[in-house]
Amino acid sequence: MKNQSLEGWLRVSAGLLINLCMGTIYSWSVFRTPMEEQFSLTAVQSGLPYMIFLAMFAFSMPLGGWVIGKIGPRLTTVTGALLLGSAWVLAGISGSFTVIVLAYGVLGGVGVGLAYGAPLAVAGKWFPRRKGLAMGIALVGFGLSPFITAPLAEYLIVSRGVLASFWILGAAFFVVIAVLGQFLIYPKTDGQSDSHKSEQMRDTSPGEMLRTPAFYVLWTLYVIGTLSGLMVIGITSPAAQEIAGLSGPAAAILVSVMAVFNGLGRPLFGSITDKFGARNSIALAAVLVAAASGLMLIMPEGSPILFSLAFAVFWLLLGGWLAIAPAATTVLFGSKYYSQNYGIMYTAYGVGAILGTLISGEIRSAFGSYRLAFIPTLGLAAVALVIVLIFMKKETQKQ
Repeated sequence: MKNQSLEGWLRVSAGLLINLCMGTIYSWSVFRTPMEEQFSLTAVQSGLPYMIFLAMFAFSMPLGGWVIGKIGPRLTTVTGALLLGSAWVLAGISGSFTVIVLAYGVLGGVGVGLAYGAPLAVAGKWFPRRKGLAMGIALVGFGLSPFITAPLAEYLIVSRGVLASFWILGAAFFVVIAVLGQFLIYPKTDGQSDSHKSEQMRDTSPGEMLRTPAFYVLWTLYVIGTLSGLMVIGITSPAAQEIAGLSGPAAAILVSVMAVFNGLGRPLFGSITDKFGARNSIALAAVLVAAASGLMLIMPEGSPILFSLAFAVFWLLLGGWLAIAPAATTVLFGSKYYSQNYGIMYTAYGVGAILGTLISGEIRSAFGSYRLAFIPTLGLAAVALVIVLIFMKKETQKQ
């Protein structure tokens, strides 16, 4: 049993490193200003590759869940690696912003959408009694990615140019993800103990899940939770330069530091969800988002410490949501159809990405500042808290 546990953690670690590569999308804000300068783009336009990538990523997750069920996590990961690597390389050699949007945004997003669920499915199978923690650790890599990839991308952009940085990173990502994907193997048994037979009784197929009110409650909360986090991640570098008065290199360093909070949010909120339940975790997240939004609205210009504090909360909570949602999906709908069910649930992430990117871009273009984008996040946090307090407990009890 001890050796099996060690093997399980090794496979979770492989998933963490795979996510470290795939999570480079969270370093997009480092690319925005160079892209705007090279192609004469507006704030809305420079956010298009980021928005479309995240949307395609999320909307490909149901397909990814189905593919994992058919061919297993290893081959699915290799397929995703091929698509993602090709997307970055095509973006780098094209010289066209339209091609960047289509290659990086569409093809890259689909590649990550296919592969993203594989480490989670493997982690959940190896550690059924500590799903939140195991999935959270596997996801740490995605959140921590900018800690490494943001300064790396900044270095490549300065030394080789923004387009060259795409194909260099893409080639590296394909090799690393394809190799590490070979370690994503399920245990010989699911590891379900007698104490978890009641969970097996609650296994719900995707079609059945879509007919439950609990799905729509959790999906709506997931949209709200990811909207603010993805909006903030996409604007961290330019907002830090505008509101906090940081230089471009300093803003890139800030993005990498923020990644630590995003990474910590996954095991932290995974453990909180395991111990206190999804309802309490989501309520805590909503309160913290409201507090961070309020701080952004009242802080004076040129306050890097307050800015960093508020943004650290947003980054932490996006990571938190990406541990809360998969654990809650398993608790509510069982583990048998997890890959398919969470793939459908994850479409909320895509909707949050689209809305968050559009809100921040339109507000910046209309008012000349990102600061007012935190009025909607404050209001939505209040809405989320109301939904949790009124509906979440009732719907959870129904499952």
